[in-house]
Amino acid sequence: MEIVHSLVGLVKSPVSATILQLIGRIFVAWGVLWSFPETRPHILVTSLTLAWSIAEVIRYPYYGMKETFGFAHFWLLWLRYNMFLVLYPIGMLSEVGLIYVTMPYMRASNKYCLQMPNKWNFSFNYHYASVLLMGIYFPGFPHLYRYMLLRRKVVLSKAKSA
Repeated sequence: MEIVHSLVGLVKSPVSATILQLIGRIFVAWGVLWSFPETRPHILVTSLTLAWSIAEVIRYPYYGMKETFGFAHFWLLWLRYNMFLVLYPIGMLSEVGLIYVTMPYMRASNKYCLQMPNKWNFSFNYHYASVLLMGIYFPGFPHLYRYMLLRRKVVLSKAKSA
């Protein structure tokens, strides 16, 4: 729904940023935490849950007020465009850290791997795919962060002048 909302203009997030965020969250939630329960007690799960939760608890009331009333209170606007400065890096580092912590379990289990020979003559190694995905975080994160910094500048400067 997040991508659809972005496509139809209900939220102003670009589709590329939304897709990057969604891929990361689905991968960490399903591909790491659900698939490898050994990682669930790790302290990074706490920082991840807090960062994701606080960000969403701020974001959705902001969008709800903006869509319902046409504006959001300044304090909610301020939270929306300032808390990400701390929450995005905590979330990203927690996600990458959890993927890294899960690597030995991925390698040992061969879960979600497809070995050759098979009828498709194709192999897939979940461990290496995870390393590749983890590598996407590093160019992807600055893209998301820069977008939010630009939005912050535009939105907060409009709020000051109003």
